[in-house]
Amino acid sequence: MSAITVPRAPLRILPAGDRSMLVAPDEHADLVAFIDLLRRELPGGVHDVLPAAQTVLVTMTDAADSRAVEEQLRQLFRSIQGAGSAEALPDDVRTIPVRYDGPDLESVAAQLGISVRALIAAHTRTVWRCSFIGFAPGFGYLESTESGLAVPRRSESRTSVPAGSVALADGYSAVYPRRSPGGWQLIGTTDVRMWDLDRAEPSLLRPGTRVRFTEEAGE
Repeated sequence: MSAITVPRAPLRILPAGDRSMLVAPDEHADLVAFIDLLRRELPGGVHDVLPAAQTVLVTMTDAADSRAVEEQLRQLFRSIQGAGSAEALPDDVRTIPVRYDGPDLESVAAQLGISVRALIAAHTRTVWRCSFIGFAPGFGYLESTESGLAVPRRSESRTSVPAGSVALADGYSAVYPRRSPGGWQLIGTTDVRMWDLDRAEPSLLRPGTRVRFTEEAGE
C-alpha cells in the first residue's frame, strides 16, 4: 500500500509566546514579497515584525485579537502568493562605494572560476536586498538570486575583521558594521557607516532595503 503524500501548506503560522506569531511561508520568494508588503501595510494589532532567513516573527499589541491578526496575515499572504518580490523603486536603493581590496578577493574569484574583474562586475551589477539583520547591530544579510556569487565561509574564522569590510558567504553579501571576529570571505572595504547612534535610524539597513555596491578607486 503506497503512502499518502500530504502537501505542505503554503503558509504556516505558529504561536510564539503570548503575544507573538512565527510566520513561515513555504516558498522563499513568497517570504521576500510578504516582508516587503508588511513594511507597507502593517496589519492592525501588530506592534512589530522581525524577519529572519526563513520566517518572520510578528509581535502583537497587548489589546490585539490574535485570531483577527492571523486572518489579516493570511489575507495579505494570499494577495502576494507566487507573485515574488516587488521591484525596488529608484529611491529605495542604498549605494555603497567599495574599494575591492579585500584579502580574499583573488581566492573567491578562483573558487567561482572567474576573474577578479568578473567578480567585481557581478557584485556591482547586482541589486542586493537586505533579508534580515543579525550577528551585530547594523549587520544586514544581503541576498540576491541573480548574483552567482555563492561561496562558503572560510574554513577558519578571523579573530578580528575591520569595520567596513565587505564580504561574501553562503549566498549572502554583507558589510561588517564594527570590528569583530568573522568567518566571511572579505572582498573589499567601504567607509560607509552601517551603524551610527548619531543618526535618527542608527542602522543604515533594515529588512527590505535594497543595496547596490559601486566600485571606488583605491588609493
